[in-house]
Amino acid sequence: MTASHLDENLIIKMAEGDRDAFSEFYRQTSSAVYGFALSILRNKHDAEDVMHDAFIRAYSAAISYRPSGKPMPWLLTIVRNLCLNRIRAGKVCEDISEYEHLTSASTDDAVDRIVLEQTMGILDSEERQIVVLHALTGLKHREIADILEVPVGTVLSKYNRALKKMRTELEGKGYGNDR
Repeated sequence: MTASHLDENLIIKMAEGDRDAFSEFYRQTSSAVYGFALSILRNKHDAEDVMHDAFIRAYSAAISYRPSGKPMPWLLTIVRNLCLNRIRAGKVCEDISEYEHLTSASTDDAVDRIVLEQTMGILDSEERQIVVLHALTGLKHREIADILEVPVGTVLSKYNRALKKMRTELEGKGYGNDR
């Protein structure tokens, strides 16, 4: 199951104080939350802090959650807002050069992890966010547009541009279609 197919009943049960529901919610979403925070903040420690804060905020806000069939965008909007608040407050150090947690969550193949680390580094912040949201969580482009508060056409063009950049980078490093 991808994170985009998150059962919103978990949030409803969390609002009722069900700790098992919270544990399952965390299990299903932690990689996506961390990956998205990392794509914005580009610092492992900051992303971990935001992930922690996001789950606290989600647990606290579960009581006011209104079922809409889209719990993952709800959670990722919380993450995005926390990241932006952290950036505005000047509490971010941009020093990440790898995506080991993100890549280990999405693939077990060491070669694929290395390739992903190298290609993610060439993307700008918004391209990275879009790729992470689409590839890691399985969100649709319209949902990504809502989270990032940009037009869906922008998401589509940036996603396609990011894929082209990644493809060009891989071809330049000798990773052609023969893999």
